[in-house]
Parts: sequence; C-alpha cells; structure tokens
Amino acid sequence: MPKPDLDVVLAYHEASKHRLPNRYARSAGQLDWANQPNPFRLYAGADKLPLARPEPVGGPSLDDVYDPSRISAAPVGPASIAQLLYDSLALSAWKQYGDSRWSLRCNPSSGNLHPTEAYVITAPILGLSESAALWHYSPLLHALERRASLDASQWAALAGDGERIVIALTSIFWREAWKYGERAFRYCQHDVGHALAALSLAAGALGWHLRIQANFDDADVARLLGLPDPEGPEPEHADVLVFIGPRLPSSSTHMPESSPAAFVGAPNRLSESHREWPILEQVARASTRVGPITLEVEPPRARVEPPSVEPAVASARELFRSRRSAVAMDGESTLARADWLRMLARVMPQPGHAPFSGLLGRARVHLLLFVHRVDDVAPGLYLLVRDPNQRESITARLREDLRWTPVDTGALELPLVLLDEGDTRLVAALLACRQDIAADGAFAVAMLAELEPAMREHGAWMYRHLHWEAGAIGQVLYLEAEASKLRATGIGCFFDDGVHELLGIRDAGLQSIYHFTVGGPVEDTRLQVLDAYHHLA
Repeated sequence: MPKPDLDVVLAYHEASKHRLPNRYARSAGQLDWANQPNPFRLYAGADKLPLARPEPVGGPSLDDVYDPSRISAAPVGPASIAQLLYDSLALSAWKQYGDSRWSLRCNPSSGNLHPTEAYVITAPILGLSESAALWHYSPLLHALERRASLDASQWAALAGDGERIVIALTSIFWREAWKYGERAFRYCQHDVGHALAALSLAAGALGWHLRIQANFDDADVARLLGLPDPEGPEPEHADVLVFIGPRLPSSSTHMPESSPAAFVGAPNRLSESHREWPILEQVARASTRVGPITLEVEPPRARVEPPSVEPAVASARELFRSRRSAVAMDGESTLARADWLRMLARVMPQPGHAPFSGLLGRARVHLLLFVHRVDDVAPGLYLLVRDPNQRESITARLREDLRWTPVDTGALELPLVLLDEGDTRLVAALLACRQDIAADGAFAVAMLAELEPAMREHGAWMYRHLHWEAGAIGQVLYLEAEASKLRATGIGCFFDDGVHELLGIRDAGLQSIYHFTVGGPVEDTRLQVLDAYHHLA
C-alpha cells in the first residue's frame, strides 16, 4: 500500500538531512563538470522581444518599497514590466577569473545553479502584443520569448478586472541535483522563495502588489504554461502563479476552460547526460498541491513603523542590482544595534507589506539568532518568534532550562527573547557544516519551521511553502545587509539534528530548514567584474 503523502515528505526530510559528525545527504560525491547544467533556458523557434535595461539610479528607497501604498503606481506597460524583471530576476553582473566566467543574478540561488524559471502572462499592451500572451522570461537576454496567445475570454478568466500581469514560477530539479543530489529539492524551494520576494519587492518599487493565486493548483499552472508531464532527466515542475500590479483582482478568478491553442518553441537541453535521483520525483509528487488553497492570505499582525529606528534610505533599485552573496566574512565587522533591529522588524509580516503579504497564511518560520558582533547586544543565542501567538507552543518544544528573557526593542516591541548568553561562534560554525562564514559574520540565523503541524493542518504541499517563506526571509536579510554596508549569504549545508539537539527539539514540530549569515565580506580581488549584459553589446 502506498504511503500517505505526509509520510513520504517526512521521510524525504529525514533522508536529506546532514548529520553530525560527518554524514551527509546522498549526492554524486564529485562534480561532473562536463555535464554541468546550462543555467539558461531558451525556447528555439519562439519570437524574442528584448526589454529595456534601465539604469538602477534614483527611485524609491528600500524603506519605501516594503509598503507599496507609499509609492505612486506606475502604469502596466513595456517599460514597467521591463523594470520589474530587471530588478528581480535579471542578470546583475558577470565575474571572471582566468578563463572561467560566470553570471550573477538579482535573485540568489544555491550554488548559483538557478533551477527557477519564470513565465509572464500579459494582457494586450501597446508596444508588447496585440493579444494577451504567454511569455518565457530569459535572464540571459533580458527578453520575453513568446510561447502562446490567449483569447479575450481566457485572459478575463485568468486575470479578472484591472491592470496587472501574471507570473508563474517553475523548477528544474536537475540543475540543483547535479551538485547537491537528494538535498536538491529543498534548495529549489528556497530559490522559489527568494524569487517571490525579489518580485514582490521590485513590484513594491513600482507601487505594485504581489499575491499568490490561491485557486490554481499545480496541474492548472502546468497546463496553462504548456509544460509536459514531469518525466525524463530534466523535468520542469510548476511551483506557483502570482498576480502583480497596482490593483489586484477584486473577485475570484479561475483557470480558463481551455488552454492556449498552440505553444511555440522547443526548450533547450541542459546537460548531455544525467544521474537519476528518484527521491526528488517522489517528494515532488507527494507535495503536489491539488485543489484551491484555503489558508488565510493576509498575516494577522499589524504594526506601525516606529520612528526610533533609522530607515534604510539607500536606493532600492541600486540594492536590488548590487546584491551579492558573500563567500567569506572578515570576522571583525560589527553591526549597529539599530540596523540589526531594523532587519528583524523587516522579517516580521505586516498586512499589505512586501514581501510576506504576498505569501499564504500566518508566519510559520521563526529565527534562531547566533549573535556575535552586534553593538550593545550581548553575544548569545536569541529567538525571534515571527508569530507571537505561537510563543507557548514553541516554548513547549524547547529545553526547559533556556532563559526566555525578553529583549527591550523599544517602540518595535519585537517578540525577541534571549535564550542563552555567551560566545556562539564555534557552535554556529559547527552546525553550518563547520563553515567559518557562520562564525565570522555579525550574526547567523537558523530558520525553524513548524514543519509537521503545518502539513497536518493544510496538506503535504506546505513543505514547499515553508521553504518559500524561509527563502523570502533570506531575501530581506540580503537587501537589509547591503543597506547596512555589509553582506549576507544563505547557507544550505547544516547539520539538521545538531540544531535540534542544541534546543532540545525532539520531533518534527519544529525543524531547521535554512541557515543564513550577515557580516563584513572578504572580497576576492583576483576576480574581474563585468557588466551584466556586456555579451549583448
């Protein structure tokens, strides 16, 4: 008898854990460089529409884009669509060392492998298309590849009333599995979360909002995009469909009764040969979302922006395009207490604020903080409970001897507590697969998800959404670190149960799903930095 979906997902989570002292989730063990997947999907035979590449100067501050209502909404058109994609999913630079050259993007990815693909659906727009159309977005070209046309009834059913575009995200697991093997499914979901937050914040800079379309399940999205059944060595899986625009639908929209009549273009092959990882397709099937979502859309906790914390006044668009993942931290740089508190305030959900109002339901991912060098903050282990209503249930899952001392955060009133005071550098590095970068920053983070309770309440597909939430938190930390003249990086390699043992967690009610660190970067001066689109000159 087949296992229930929840059991399959929980079994995958256990199988893909790294374990102390030296047991790691299964991977190829060495990199087959000759078959490294192409990070760029292109559709041969599809017409390509190049998009404008605006200079990332001026515009709203990072502080402003969290609340799109502060910004006059731009009209939906070729210029604003180009700006949205340029600020969120486009290339941001190339780096070169000797004969090796690789690209960077506004949205980060585990191993810079980029399993996430984006598709854009637009209404008839002057200068874009005479009819509603489905496009694939190519970051390599910063261009839209036209895949299909939609008739007026299909667009009306899909998007409802008002000015907006629709974006769908998909994942190609092979790009991550080539390097990370069985743990790749987790990293693909983190990347979806980063992409969602990047889109949400870039939309905020246009005075637009982002919201997940709750009525479409995974099969609906795949059918709309013309994706083949996920089989073979390079299957592409539908992840999520979102509305983006100045005014989101006032009424429920639904899947058009018919799909586009014809799809144009053949996708390129990413590798010549492949290694199979059956467990990835098993967990993908088990975590497939079937039917509409019944979760609440708006986070319940309201918050007034406090005047006591200095806002991040740096240009949002400059930060979007200059964001980089640190490869090492200097072990010296400190972070101002006010900047640290601002970062923590920004990862708390607020109604109508990007990026978390675009996700589904209340906050279910909480932050364990290893504080090393934050001015006027004692080094130690802290916990930020992102949904304060869950304080009691989380307390019950942790060791009884932890201190739970409230931290005075002034007008912010953050649900932040000190669990244990002392030097946490060695334990932070140990838990992050012995990576010094977790000890050498100003602080490190382990994200704790309400794993099994979320899936039991809403279905096994919540496993993916929890990782999206963690990725969105990471994207905020990236940008806030840049605004503070520091740098950040996501850490996907960590000893899962080592974190749980540290806190006394004994079941899947709380699980570590993503690590992060923020600090002063060590720059590699041997690298040459090239313009993002110099190859198109």
